[in-house]
Amino acid sequence: MNYIIKILLTAIAVFVIANVLPGVSIESYFISIIVAVVIGLLDSLVKPILVILTIPITIITLGLFLFIINAFIILIADYFVNGFGVNNIIWAAIFSMLLSLLQSVLYRVLDK
Repeated sequence: MNYIIKILLTAIAVFVIANVLPGVSIESYFISIIVAVVIGLLDSLVKPILVILTIPITIITLGLFLFIINAFIILIADYFVNGFGVNNIIWAAIFSMLLSLLQSVLYRVLDK
């Protein structure tokens, strides 16, 4: 049950951020739920592989390369979900940073 609530909170965050950022578009709230599920799946399946493959560059950049990996995950979600669009990797990086920030705030409210 807690996982479903986190998906819905992430969908709210995706919908709000997509409506605020000019480089990101989303058609409806239902699409944002799909985007939240896809991002969750990509974070659990693809991201660990990318992190392991890019350990040397992540160490050299003191962990800042993880922002690029997060942006790449957002671009993959854009590829798989019709109705969700991100213009380029810069908007994807901004979107992923704002999504992480908003998720941490919403999850903190959920824990209380």
